[in-house]
Amino acid sequence: MPHAAQLIGADTRFLILAMAIGLMALEYGISRLTDREAHDWRESAASFGVALGQMLLRSVEAGIVAVPFAFLYQHRLFDFDQTSLLALAALFLGSEFLYYWQHRASHRIRWMWATHSVHHSTTRFNLTAAIRLGWTGSISGNFLFFLPLALLGFHPMMIVAMLGINLFYQFFIHTEFVPRLGPLEWVLNTPNHHRVHHASNEECLDRNFGGILIVFDRLFGTFAEPPAGRELRYGLVGGKPSFNPVRTALGEWAAMFNDAGRAHGAGAKLRALFGPPGA
Repeated sequence: MPHAAQLIGADTRFLILAMAIGLMALEYGISRLTDREAHDWRESAASFGVALGQMLLRSVEAGIVAVPFAFLYQHRLFDFDQTSLLALAALFLGSEFLYYWQHRASHRIRWMWATHSVHHSTTRFNLTAAIRLGWTGSISGNFLFFLPLALLGFHPMMIVAMLGINLFYQFFIHTEFVPRLGPLEWVLNTPNHHRVHHASNEECLDRNFGGILIVFDRLFGTFAEPPAGRELRYGLVGGKPSFNPVRTALGEWAAMFNDAGRAHGAGAKLRALFGPPGA
């Protein structure tokens, strides 16, 4: 199953990269002009290092997850026009629904959190945080949540493209410089909602898991507004930020296996690996 970036040409990828870097630079300039400490150059540099490692691992990751997606698509339950409006709408809603549960599981199962914690390790909430993605998504099993789409009959390329749109959208909501967006806040995952998701304040933990939409958080009771009169804090609860990309990407795996090794009994070891983070 190819990565979303592999579905577009090199020129387009270059333009997207140039746009992203330009927006990061613009955000940094605004933060300096407004005297807001929205960036730490060491943390941003580490985020670029993590992003580089993740890009280098994409081809390997794509080869690993291609097999189960191709197998299930070959044994699909339905055949339909992949590009019809009804099919595209169903794929969008289906991928958003499954992304919500995958994202929620990534916060509640430590084996998955070992990958996702990388994204939450920044103490500044800005566009460079958006590119800090874990290297071990396939090992954590993130792709398993989206396999039902292939079994239903959606082509793996279409699934990757839709998830790529989800990821592309989320780049723009990693900023503190966009205010509330009025009625759109009821339906879309906005910067206002995503700031809550990244915050480490107790009342913000494990909230607002949506990708493009926020409706599933509202339906399943995980939605939260920013706490009134409280400044949002970012970063891992009880964690110390690292500026080493390798340590950032793999540190939680090392801590998890260390905890499992010290645990007494099979039950305790399994809880260390698959229980909630911090349990």
